[in-house]
Amino acid sequence: MSRIGKKPILIPDDVKVEIGDSVVKVSGPKGELQRKFRNDIKISIKDSTVVLEMYKKNKLASALWGTYASHIANMIEGVKNGYEKRLLLEGVGYRAELQGKDLALNLGFSHPVKIEAPEGITFKTEKNMIIISGIDKEKVGQIAAQIRALKKPEPYKGKGIRYEDEVVRRKAGKKAVGTQ
Repeated sequence: MSRIGKKPILIPDDVKVEIGDSVVKVSGPKGELQRKFRNDIKISIKDSTVVLEMYKKNKLASALWGTYASHIANMIEGVKNGYEKRLLLEGVGYRAELQGKDLALNLGFSHPVKIEAPEGITFKTEKNMIIISGIDKEKVGQIAAQIRALKKPEPYKGKGIRYEDEVVRRKAGKKAVGTQ
């Protein structure tokens, strides 16, 4: 049984939640999100909170209960405050620049890599940092993972693209190991 699904989700004053037939719409100061949910879970609004209940107590409904609660909480947080991921570029000649709304990355390949901004996602660049922001947590995380996958940080020199809070475990090279 889900402990997350049991807890009611508080709706802030500046956020509006609408529940249609299997569709939840959340709108707030940053924008509007909507998501379709299966009918295994009953979603209702009581006293400015979202309450989730299972129709049938089976394994699938139990698994979806907490997941749906997390999705709705993330939607509320997204339209209220938004989400942001920061990626650091480390390496000689590694650069990121904006071309309109799109991102152009020089990562040591023979050509620059262009990434189009999906709907609802904005890119910002500072020196050696890419800031990805938007109201949909899933989209922000997905595009950040796709950018990181272009050049993952390597363990010897630490070159590559990494998350700002990611710690890259460094390895000693052959020279350092062989001189002992």
